[in-house]
Parts: sequence; C-alpha cells; structure tokens
Amino acid sequence: MMTLEQTYRRSRILAVLAGAMDFGTGLGMVFLPALTLRLMLVPVPGEEAMIYARFVGVFVGGIGFSYLWALVASGNGGLRAVLRFTIPFRAAAGFFCLIAVFRGELAPMWLSVTLADWGLVGLQVWLLRGDWEEPS
Repeated sequence: MMTLEQTYRRSRILAVLAGAMDFGTGLGMVFLPALTLRLMLVPVPGEEAMIYARFVGVFVGGIGFSYLWALVASGNGGLRAVLRFTIPFRAAAGFFCLIAVFRGELAPMWLSVTLADWGLVGLQVWLLRGDWEEPS
C-alpha cells in the first residue's frame, strides 16, 4: 500500500505528463492540425475537415490544461477532482476510437488514442482508490 505522500507524488507526476501530452496535442490540433496528425501517424483529412480537427483540439487541450491548472491552482484536493472528472471523458474517447477503427472509419493507428486514454483511466483509478485525506 502506498503512503499518502507517495500517492500525491505519483498523482502530480501523472498530471504533469497527461496534462502536457493533451495540452500540447490540443494546441497542435488547433494551430498545426496537419502536422500534428502526421506526427500521430494518422491520415490527414482534406482541408475542409481541418476545422473539425481544430475543434477537437480545443477539447483535448482543455482536458490537458485542467490537469496542469489543478497542479498550480488547487492543491491535492483539486488534483483529485481532476483525476476523477477526466475518467469518463478518457474512457469515452478511447471507446469511440476503438469502435471507429473496427468500423473502418478511422485508421488503425487511432488505437493509440484508445491505449493512451484507457491506460490513463487505469492509472487514475489506481491512484484514486483509497483515502486522500490525512487521518485526524
């Protein structure tokens, strides 16, 4: 069993990594969507679809920013809230990509989104299991 301080430390590390990954990807999708998609090794859609890629980027960046904001502005309680809050969004995004790949609507490399999101869901659930409060 982890100590409370180990849980806090691991949660902060996860928040930095997940936050930077999503915030960076979101910014890339907004400002350089074709390059970002190529770096993700997924097919780049036609120019008419780039507005939708940018729109998705706003949400991805917002989720990433929420982790970073919690680290800076709200301490361990805020971090715990963000870890809990993002679980359904990550689970849903992973599930969407999985289904879309199996239906042939997205390229197989999009499964990397499923793996990343579901991996983070698992880590977040693991970190959240237990009491985050100091015993009184």
